[in-house]
Amino acid sequence: MFNHKLFGELKLAQAFVLFNVGSGSEDEVLTEAKKIKGVQEVYVSYGVYDLLVKIKADSMEELKELVTHKLRNIENVRSTLTLILTED
Repeated sequence: MFNHKLFGELKLAQAFVLFNVGSGSEDEVLTEAKKIKGVQEVYVSYGVYDLLVKIKADSMEELKELVTHKLRNIENVRSTLTLILTED
């Protein structure tokens, strides 16, 4: 569960999710990620991470579900790093 005091009361829960995927599966994972409700933008990246995905949800709980049960379950996803965005 997310600490809402730490993240404040956001109008929308937003995050960037960085992906490590199986070698050569970048396009396949990108295509599948684009199909998921809440995914706003998807980019291939070169370096430590293979994909960068921007997501939005109505709450932190929905954001958690999106990452944990949808994005991480795409075939060939090896690991993710989630960067939760806050508003000042």
